[in-house]
Amino acid sequence: MRASPSSSSQNSPRPPRSLAPRRSPRALRSLIRTVTAAFVVTTVAAATLTPGVASAREAGPGFAADPTSLVDTSIGNNGDGTTFPGAASPFGMVQLSPDTQLNKYASYDYAQDTILGFSHTHLSGVGCQTMGNIRFMPTTGAVTSSDPAQYGAKFNHDNETRSPGYYGVKFDNGIKAELSSTRRTGQHRYTFPSGSGAENVLIEAGESNGSTYAGDIKVVGDNTVEGWVQGGNFCGETGKERYRVFFSAKFNRSFSTFGTWSDGTLTPNQREATRGDKRAGAWLSFDPAKGDKVGASVGLSYTSVDGARLNRGAEQPSSFDRARSGAHDAWKAELNRMRVAGGSTADQRTYYSALYRSLLHPSIGSDVDNRYRGFDDKVHRSDSPYYQMFSLWDTYRSQNQLVALLHPDKAADMAKSLLRVYKDGGWLPRWGLGNSETNVMSGDPVTPFIVDLYNRGLLDDRTSRELFDALWKNVNEVPADQSTFRGRDGNPTYVKKGFVGYQDLPGYKFGDSRQAGSATLEYALGDCALSTMADGLGHRDKAAMLASRCDNFTKLWDAKVTSQGFTGFPVTRNADGSAAGDTDPTQSGAFHEGTAWQYQWLAQQNPQALYGLMGGKKAAEQRLDKFFDMPTVLSDPAKAAKDSWVTGAYDYHNNFAFNPNNEPDFHAPWMYAWTDTPWKTSAVLRAMRTLFTDDPYGMPGNDDLGATSSLLVFAMAGVFEVQPGSAKYVLSAPMFDKVEIRPAHGRGISIEAPGADASKHQYVSSVTTGKGTALRRSWLSHKDLLGAGTIAFKLSDKPTTWGAGVAPPAVAGD
Repeated sequence: MRASPSSSSQNSPRPPRSLAPRRSPRALRSLIRTVTAAFVVTTVAAATLTPGVASAREAGPGFAADPTSLVDTSIGNNGDGTTFPGAASPFGMVQLSPDTQLNKYASYDYAQDTILGFSHTHLSGVGCQTMGNIRFMPTTGAVTSSDPAQYGAKFNHDNETRSPGYYGVKFDNGIKAELSSTRRTGQHRYTFPSGSGAENVLIEAGESNGSTYAGDIKVVGDNTVEGWVQGGNFCGETGKERYRVFFSAKFNRSFSTFGTWSDGTLTPNQREATRGDKRAGAWLSFDPAKGDKVGASVGLSYTSVDGARLNRGAEQPSSFDRARSGAHDAWKAELNRMRVAGGSTADQRTYYSALYRSLLHPSIGSDVDNRYRGFDDKVHRSDSPYYQMFSLWDTYRSQNQLVALLHPDKAADMAKSLLRVYKDGGWLPRWGLGNSETNVMSGDPVTPFIVDLYNRGLLDDRTSRELFDALWKNVNEVPADQSTFRGRDGNPTYVKKGFVGYQDLPGYKFGDSRQAGSATLEYALGDCALSTMADGLGHRDKAAMLASRCDNFTKLWDAKVTSQGFTGFPVTRNADGSAAGDTDPTQSGAFHEGTAWQYQWLAQQNPQALYGLMGGKKAAEQRLDKFFDMPTVLSDPAKAAKDSWVTGAYDYHNNFAFNPNNEPDFHAPWMYAWTDTPWKTSAVLRAMRTLFTDDPYGMPGNDDLGATSSLLVFAMAGVFEVQPGSAKYVLSAPMFDKVEIRPAHGRGISIEAPGADASKHQYVSSVTTGKGTALRRSWLSHKDLLGAGTIAFKLSDKPTTWGAGVAPPAVAGD
């Protein structure tokens, strides 16, 4: 039984028990192996961190000499986290990784022992099967089947090697496979055992990890294979979207024999094949008398085979080892953009692995000549790099801010890419997969995503004005029914009445009108953010109109609904204003992947107004305490996270507790900033930290293209933007002695918190910035953060009053 809300107090909490989470025996065995290996690497590196006569104690904790040694790409490979262990470059087009299963959310599951091949496209942590395009597999002997279930190879995790930009495995049959990548190419090296007969590489272009509709493959000359595959129907949302991936693969040895297949029919010496009902592929055989190694360079493109060939030629490294070295150096530079010192080895492994995953997407979508395939399915040329793979409902809450902080230039190019989607397709996307709109998820995520970049000063005036016009159309109009874009399909009632009226919209499985409760809250947040952009651009009337929508969350509030001892919750409404369905706040109803208990906090654009509905700051604090089970958070943080919160990746329905696995609750721990007890945010984050571990089972929920990982990065650093679009960070107790942020082309920022320890409760007692200026408020603007130079925290093991009563203002009207 949980303690009642009234049991929370500002008295000092009891000393917490260990924050370490309980693990399964399998996870524990993996942890022992991975931590032992990392400890050896880190210990050696630490010896070189503090050169000179000063001792390590005098100098304080040092930064890792090579943070890539602290990344484990297997974290989250558990079937729920849906991450991938293979080779990729930062924001690269190629993610070359092993597949152990097909048509599953995760194409690689750590619990399995058979690899079906190595495909060139993956997304980090999505909740539906997709991508897994252009799959290679080395085999020996006669080629007798096109079925990966027949030619797949057994392996053991002890024979895997994983690091940023590299993946290697030695199969039980003796074949060694190694993978690396550049931005637009995949690099392969296979070493075959002697005496095993023909050395083969099988290429599948007609079967992916998700819906596949067409594919062609062609053997060109005696060392090249080219083709394409068409996929789509991500999550089965509308079934309308399609994308095509083209490839050009050149081998470093000539084929001794070759053949192709269509479905199950294999034809030796045939050069071309087209997908039938399931497959289209080719096999290439090599004379074992001419060597035991086979290498291949594979260029990808979303424009054409010519584009794939162009990308391969432009990015072809001189050797596989040079490719591996280049990928390593790229990741080392990226991880050093936000490096940390102090903490345990497990803390650093968990942190750097999360930072790595945060910088995989969005992916470059343009060729080396800046050609890209637009949402009109035509090829265009951009004057800047074009990005794609926008999981906006997830990333607008955390990952967008991290990219904007570390790579303002890339963030600006991503905004320009979204503008190109609008110009080519007529509407802004919600969840863009390749050059197609999936319409997955609900609400209006593109608005706060773009406004955040505008309010950080990253967009030029012309781009800002063109994007505002696109956003203005998006927040007030609706695409034609059944068009490729769904837009804000709840606008007809929302624009008129201030809330999305519930209804079943024909032709769509999950329209905003079916998720009317959460869609209303998302729309209000987006409109409020957009009002600040309108004001900045001089659109005073539009700004005022949008600002009037900031508090539209109040139109769902029902003061008569009670739950768990509290009164007043948002309820979904029909178009006539009546309650739609069951108003029980613990039941999902028309709230997307959550309940009213979890969504009630999605009004962070104006917490003061929200807390007024709840009965004031103290009542809101008590409601938060219930939500997080604060008594248990303070006495046994790991137990609270494991037993009191939502723990399963897909257990977001019909629950009233905090769900750290899913995006609608990401900001909730920081909502204490608007009470008189902001110290409780730090307590909740220490408990949340226990859910992230440095083993394959250490990812709560899906990574969602870096959204969950970015949440952890910010939480451990002690800064987080709670109000998307505001460009303001709320501060909490850091979990490292030092965090050094090095934005591209910008001035460095040092966050210092001597004695920081993620394994115990700590709270902020004071903060100074620059040359010692005391910061009494609980937040910093993005501009202030960039100009701070140093942000020095003093931490206490007991709750403090620092930051009480000086939280960020409402997004509009400040």
